[in-house]
Amino acid sequence: MLAATLDELRTVAVAAEDASGYFPAMYARVTDRIRRAAADGRFDDGDKMMRFARAFADLYLRPRRGEVAPPGCWEAAWSVSGDRRLLIVQHLLLGMNAHINHDLPLVVVQLADEHDGIDPLRVDFDAVNAVLSETMPDVLGDLGRVSRWVNLAAAIGGGSAFNFSLRAARTQAWRTAQRQHRLGAEERRRDTVALDELVRVLAYLITKPAWPARWLVPIGRLLEDDDAPRVTKSLLGPLA
Repeated sequence: MLAATLDELRTVAVAAEDASGYFPAMYARVTDRIRRAAADGRFDDGDKMMRFARAFADLYLRPRRGEVAPPGCWEAAWSVSGDRRLLIVQHLLLGMNAHINHDLPLVVVQLADEHDGIDPLRVDFDAVNAVLSETMPDVLGDLGRVSRWVNLAAAIGGGSAFNFSLRAARTQAWRTAQRQHRLGAEERRRDTVALDELVRVLAYLITKPAWPARWLVPIGRLLEDDDAPRVTKSLLGPLA
């Protein structure tokens, strides 16, 4: 059920000639793991999780196809995809920021409206965290081939910190979805606009980190591969 979505994510990644290919490359790997986890019966409702994954990916893919106008948070991510001063991980974080902090609450509310409320989604929503925790070490390992400072960061606990931050972001996304699900249509629209503005601010902070991180970015950049298609291929891992 997710094969077409997975293929499209991979195609978008490979077609990119700049850093806009990094996030869909990583996202393709996560989607592949979700697909396999569903096939292995690791979700309470595998069919619903597959529909969830497709709808979630569409919130990224439809703006990429030009079918809908991109939210401001995605525009913020894509507008700097040609900025070679940013670290590879900054480009990845920009995509994750938009997709988790903005798109994820929206798709939870969408699925809750279409089915039997928000609470039944929680078990499998949380089950995804385990799949992500299993996927990220492989992704970080491949990232380390093109960003040599990542291996050092992982060795001193960066991988664990990353997983913790990812879980925290998903927990906040769930709380946002709970809040929006209680709102009427017009209140939801206003809340979504405000959410987009907030996530766009977070995107700015990712590109303009505070000191001393801002000072370390150009040093880390010297330890990274500067060939965007090659970075994308490494992030695709076995899907390349």
